[in-house]
Amino acid sequence: MKRRNLLSIVASTGLVAAFERPNASAAPATPLPLVATIGQIGDLLRAVGGDRFELSVLMGQGIDPHSYRPTRSDVLTLRRAAAIFANGLRLEAQLDPLLDRLAGERPLIRLAERLPTDRLIARPEFPGSADPHCWMDVALWRALLPIVRDELGRLDPTGATIFAERARAYDAELDGLDRYARAVLGTVPPAARVLVTAHDAFGYFGRAYGFEVHGVQGLSTESEAGLAEIERLVRLLVERAIPAVFVESSVAERNVLALVEGAAARGHRVRVGGRLFSDAMGSPGSYEGTYIGMIDHNVTVIARSLGGSAPARGLNGLLAAIG
Repeated sequence: MKRRNLLSIVASTGLVAAFERPNASAAPATPLPLVATIGQIGDLLRAVGGDRFELSVLMGQGIDPHSYRPTRSDVLTLRRAAAIFANGLRLEAQLDPLLDRLAGERPLIRLAERLPTDRLIARPEFPGSADPHCWMDVALWRALLPIVRDELGRLDPTGATIFAERARAYDAELDGLDRYARAVLGTVPPAARVLVTAHDAFGYFGRAYGFEVHGVQGLSTESEAGLAEIERLVRLLVERAIPAVFVESSVAERNVLALVEGAAARGHRVRVGGRLFSDAMGSPGSYEGTYIGMIDHNVTVIARSLGGSAPARGLNGLLAAIG
């Protein structure tokens, strides 16, 4: 994709201006303590709440929320929280019993469970439940902003106007990110839009951006990858000449490497296209440690590895070029 076309997309969405979020008025003398279970939710709370809350995120870089078990310090952090923001839909399965017990003592907001059910992807192994990885569709993740805005307003009514302004600004950022992702991923040849990853965390991504998605493991990393599934995916890679597969930052890579070896044994070279962020974001303080940076990284790596194009340093590079 030509760089000037991407620049025009970014400029037309107002994304650059949107990064200048409204200044908050003085935060409360004693900010209320909030807990987010995962980094993606923590980033959402920071974007809307600013410094008016004391935020703790339980699961950081490289942590798998499907198998995460709370530590003693986690229990203390959760007990002192004024409110807890979780994903729900069984993402934090090992943490759910504790969250259920604490729900009677303080607000527990399972954000993904507030989304309209017709926008969720059914989860066959758990009838009545759904795929929890809804942050992989930027437009769907945007739908949580009014919920976060209103919940923070209930906790801190004096900050309600600020939360509304910050939510509008962040919504513009996410709208720009979504449009940018569609433009970059649209450069991947249609026949190559097949995403093979360590576990099935990219269903919403595939639905939103037109990719066929296959995970070696199921929706939860607690599920085992069977030999039959690995063999099926090896056949897929060979028969459709798929050039790349992807590992994930929070999932062991051995099953993906087994696909590479299996395809090689059949005479087809498949490379590891890169490491994607799925259930966890990047390191704290880094660009990839933000939700926008996480998605930008994934879009750039996927597009380049499957025959598309992306600007140098992705969206972050384009924003820096604009100034």
